Amino acid sequence: MERNKIIIHTDGGSRGNPGPAAIGAVIEEQALQGHLVLQDALVRREYSQFIGITTNNEAEYQAVIFALKKLKQLVGNANAEKAEVIFYMDSELLVKQLNHEYKVKEENIQKLFLEVHNLRLDFGKVEFKHVLRSKNT
Repeated sequence: MERNKIIIHTDGGSRGNPGPAAIGAVIEEQALQGHLVLQDALVRREYSQFIGITTNNEAEYQAVIFALKKLKQLVGNANAEKAEVIFYMDSELLVKQLNHEYKVKEENIQKLFLEVHNLRLDFGKVEFKHVLRSKNT
């Protein structure tokens, strides 16, 4: 069975909290046949964007939302349903919230959390993993 394995690194940040903010996402797509990675099928795309004045946590969420929307555009509906997506991010808070280990208390973050939740339903499998900032590239 052929399926797509997609690795996404996201980050968001602001200068000041709130302050001018930006997001980034790196999307790496691999075609898989069973458990074998088809080496010639690796595609890497990098994105960054200024998002205005916001908080650091909101920027982190906006990066995930951006990546999920961009990924769906890239792979289409049918392939999204078969995709295995793994997010790596350096925000431990975000990872624990998205994995339902921490509650989301702030109302503005609850809206972003819900948007991520709804977007991830379009994909076969979505995982969120924490990585040290120095490894988030």
